[in-house]
Amino acid sequence: MASVSLEAIIEKMSLTNLTPEIDISEIKIEKPDINRPALQFADYFELFDAERIEIIGAGEYSFLEQKDSETRRQIYEKFMNNPIPCIVFCRSLEPDSDFKELAVKYKVPLLKSSMPTSAFMAEIIRWLNVRLAPCISIHGVLVDVYGEGVLITGESGIGKSEAALELIKRGHRLITDDVVEIRKVSDETLVGSAPDITKHFIELRGIGIVDVYALYGASAIEETQNIDLVIRLEDWDKDKDYDRLGLEEEFTEYLGNKVVCHLIPIRPGRNLAVICETAAINHRLKKMGYNAAQELYNRVQESLSRRKD
Repeated sequence: MASVSLEAIIEKMSLTNLTPEIDISEIKIEKPDINRPALQFADYFELFDAERIEIIGAGEYSFLEQKDSETRRQIYEKFMNNPIPCIVFCRSLEPDSDFKELAVKYKVPLLKSSMPTSAFMAEIIRWLNVRLAPCISIHGVLVDVYGEGVLITGESGIGKSEAALELIKRGHRLITDDVVEIRKVSDETLVGSAPDITKHFIELRGIGIVDVYALYGASAIEETQNIDLVIRLEDWDKDKDYDRLGLEEEFTEYLGNKVVCHLIPIRPGRNLAVICETAAINHRLKKMGYNAAQELYNRVQESLSRRKD
């Protein structure tokens, strides 16, 4: 099962560790959901999923302040006697001394954020959904072309990296070359990213490894991108019938999600970068409701109808 270390969450969300005496090196988060423990503070523990990150905002904090010290301590004791991975106080709220004492006793890390509670919840859920989503790795190149995530696949040596480099020179952005990590964030969305070890690098046969960030700057790279379109390259086969109209879209599937796929035959002289740009723009137009192939078909039908008349 995928997991994220608590240390990574602290770094990502710029959290302050209020209990440095607790060892957090082995704590892993496996669920993207969070919990606000208002019901638990009211002594209702049915359906309580203690493995979630616990968030305390102004509402929970105000509720606890209204209790006397003995009642608060009983609430803390019962609450923290669960396998809670961590508790985050938002809006720069500070736990009282009893809360800290029992947190250390039960080895529950306390963290603090200056962010508003709703904003913090939205951001950490979004980030955890990406990090903990089902993931596969495939051979290919992922490029952001005019805001569309274009995944270029094909056999080794067919020209994927060269096409990506030309696209970068034309102002588009590289997400990853050679290995693409695909995460299923939802039933509609696939997100691609690079493994840490190959991030920002492109391999060009005959030249070697090229650092895109060093050569072209921060504007030429991107950390993650939705996968909107797949372009599969293959060697030209003169005996094979290729789609010349595009009336019916073809799809490929990753992690149960279907993505529009174009099969592009490769032969000397074809400009892959221009083809990828055109495919990305055409895909965007289709999402906006305009289909050039359908428009041509309608014009042909209208012309035939006029001739019959």
